[in-house]
Amino acid sequence: MAEVIRMPKMSDTMEEGVIASWLVKEGDKVKSGDILAEVETDKATMELESYEDGTLLHIGVKEKESVPVDGVIAIIGEEGEDIGTLLKEAQNGIKDNGVDKKEEKKETSGNEDIEEIDASDVNATLITMPKMSDTMTEGTIASWLKKEGDQVQAGDILAEVETDKATMELEAYEEGTLLYVGVKEGDAVAVDGVLAIVGEKGADFEKLLKAHQSKQKSGVAGEEKDATPATPAEKSEKKDTIDSKVSGATEGGRVKASPLAKKMAEEKGYDISKIKGSGDNGRIVKKDVEGYTPTTEAVQQIAENKGTSFNIPQIVGEESYDEVNVSQMRKTIGKRLSESKFTAPHFYITMEINMDKAIEARKSMNEFSPVKISFNDLVIKAVAAALRQHPKVNSSWLGDKIRYNKHIHIGVAVAVDEGLLVPVVRFADNKSLSHISAEVKQLAEKAHTKKLQPEDWEGNTFTISNLGMFGVEEFTAIINPPDACILAVGGIKETAVVKNGQLVPGNVMKVTLSSDHRVVDGALGAAFLQTLKGLLENPVRILV
Repeated sequence: MAEVIRMPKMSDTMEEGVIASWLVKEGDKVKSGDILAEVETDKATMELESYEDGTLLHIGVKEKESVPVDGVIAIIGEEGEDIGTLLKEAQNGIKDNGVDKKEEKKETSGNEDIEEIDASDVNATLITMPKMSDTMTEGTIASWLKKEGDQVQAGDILAEVETDKATMELEAYEEGTLLYVGVKEGDAVAVDGVLAIVGEKGADFEKLLKAHQSKQKSGVAGEEKDATPATPAEKSEKKDTIDSKVSGATEGGRVKASPLAKKMAEEKGYDISKIKGSGDNGRIVKKDVEGYTPTTEAVQQIAENKGTSFNIPQIVGEESYDEVNVSQMRKTIGKRLSESKFTAPHFYITMEINMDKAIEARKSMNEFSPVKISFNDLVIKAVAAALRQHPKVNSSWLGDKIRYNKHIHIGVAVAVDEGLLVPVVRFADNKSLSHISAEVKQLAEKAHTKKLQPEDWEGNTFTISNLGMFGVEEFTAIINPPDACILAVGGIKETAVVKNGQLVPGNVMKVTLSSDHRVVDGALGAAFLQTLKGLLENPVRILV
């Protein structure tokens, strides 16, 4: 019997996945354990494994297209098997009992008010039972490989889970402490049931559990009420009705046009009598003016009136465009930065730094350094040293508390084809310039070849974005959560500067600090930039 392959939920925050590439095609024979496709999630690119033997009868998602969690990806069964009914049921969301999932929610949801619990301030993540196959409704914990209190890294195996298809490994996608284990060995738990919680040591995971339980009880209580939105035709009809009430002229030989159309035509210099109306009884409305193109004769007449003469060439062109589906990376960038921009009150401080001595120091260093040191490497090292002197800048807003990080992990923005990645240079204050240079080059290469792992981009406490190499002199950057600050670095420009009362040539670089005003005040941000300026204008101080 054919089986539907659905998009599994790989992490608690995953809402959809993108099929990066199919490794098989319709009609191919597959075995349990074969890799069907590569899937881009909000965390990483992962492999989609088959849990069935048979023939790939149907592929429901094209490459580069997204599909929500539990959405139909493919169907595997016997060669020649009729899958029409199964495909229809899968697409309509019909379950074994024949009850539509939305209808079922409506029947079970009551009118009782359920208090919602805000657990956004809890620095922890729920680990839930993923759905590994279309028929899976629950899984059994065969054994736990970690216990409460253990430290876990992204990629660690937490437990072995028995499904209705096979015994599989439950992988961690978050770093932290295993705060809570909700299922004993040998016990079963339903799909999306809570298995464990991983997060910061001491985090209030009980609040997170209560919030999850409250969300489950509320069901579809928050579903939007029945409402029939107006169709495009109805909207158009309404618009025409409104337009028809705007009388622009009488029948006495004058042009019939709405007041707005007359005003637009006058502003554009059009002869409104030459515009064809599409409104009632040929009345000219706004869209007619917008879509009107003056004839060559009219333009020529205007030119002659001004005492000039020229021929207007006839230009023939074709309007065209390409539409590309938004990648998971771009969606995540948009979501995170929108949240940052509209939740964190940004303020900006810009400062000029004289880079004459930094240029000399870099030239001298590169005569002995095993790797070429860039100006960006100097900025990273100087920022790390300045953060050590101003630890309150190296912080994060957590809602009801502020975290002051004692370690310094510098995120370095790297532009790739799909968007922007921010790999992290860990403990940057303890590393030499040559070490930082080599590490940044390695991380940038991994970013461009899509080989970055979660540990490469997680844990930043401060971020640097440098557009100087593109000729940008000055810009502002959006704070990269969970940081409280980000430094935008412009290019080095040769200009006139004043030294000892004399105007002499010099090299200046502008930097702009974007800060979360909930955490960092203006005076603190200015003091940090003053320290950074001193370090870059006298680079030998960085090495002390």
